[in-house]
Amino acid sequence: YFIGAATIPRWWAQRIGDQVDGSIAAGTGLGLFYGVVFTFLPLLVLSFALRRDRSWKVRGWLAGAAVALAIPNLMSLGIVLGTGSAAHAGERILDVEGPNFRAFTLVGAILGAVAVVGLRYLMASRRRAKGRASELRGELRRREEAERAAAESDRSAAEGRGDG
Repeated sequence: YFIGAATIPRWWAQRIGDQVDGSIAAGTGLGLFYGVVFTFLPLLVLSFALRRDRSWKVRGWLAGAAVALAIPNLMSLGIVLGTGSAAHAGERILDVEGPNFRAFTLVGAILGAVAVVGLRYLMASRRRAKGRASELRGELRRREEAERAAAESDRSAAEGRGDG
């Protein structure tokens, strides 16, 4: 733990700094990309892990996959919230070599979370709509059968009276 806390924030900031290379536009774009992708995917996987029809073993694996997918954002969060010297060094590196990366990673993370909520809402509403459509098809089928039976009985009654 102590070795990781002393090296990972600085190493991660250097990797981001190498990718951004001091460009504000690159920092903005890369921050949005990292924020959206590495929030959207973990939350989506986690939402599938929380379904009741999954076994605890599958839930555990999916939760582990969600944490693994979130590692880039967690490392950036470690730089922002960290109190150690490596976190402060990472902040300084990102200030110089990765401008706008931290702020737009946050914006991207918010967008990614909103996208997951929206997607899950659409999936749930689609499921409800399919169920309602199935109910309505069944009701329509029952009504058509009732009308057919009523027409058949009316025809039988008419033939019995000699109206036919």
